[in-house]
Amino acid sequence: MADPARAARLAQRIKVVVAEALRKAVKDDRAEAITITDARVTNDLQHATVYYTVLGDTAAQEGAREVLDAKKGVLRREVGRNLTIRLTPTLEFVADEVPVNASHVEDLLRQARARDEEVARLAERARPAGDPDPYRKPEVRDDEDDVEHESEFDDVDVDAE
Repeated sequence: MADPARAARLAQRIKVVVAEALRKAVKDDRAEAITITDARVTNDLQHATVYYTVLGDTAAQEGAREVLDAKKGVLRREVGRNLTIRLTPTLEFVADEVPVNASHVEDLLRQARARDEEVARLAERARPAGDPDPYRKPEVRDDEDDVEHESEFDDVDVDAE
């Protein structure tokens, strides 16, 4: 089992090597739109997952996936030539969904901001439904109303048995 820090360094190197190999070794026009965004290597350094994005529509994304699947062996050979490890890791290419998810989150934030502005606009003209001050307050008595009340035990003689 390798050191996780070594695996992270190797992943960064694989990311660079694959990006350069796509530019130099792969002779396909569809590869020009591919951007390598990240790479991750397992701790045993046997398997690498390479994340990519594609500029363009769904046809460009499908073409990029086909190119990467077809040229996987060429890219692995380039990785093996440029790394100084005993075994070359297998490569798996995964479309990176971060830009799509970020776009969706931006849309949701835009909608929430619009709803907040609408609520604030409605709150400007709002009035309370009940009394202006709905909280109970202690009853205020005048001094004239204070009357000593007789207790029912006032007439009882405690010494009498």
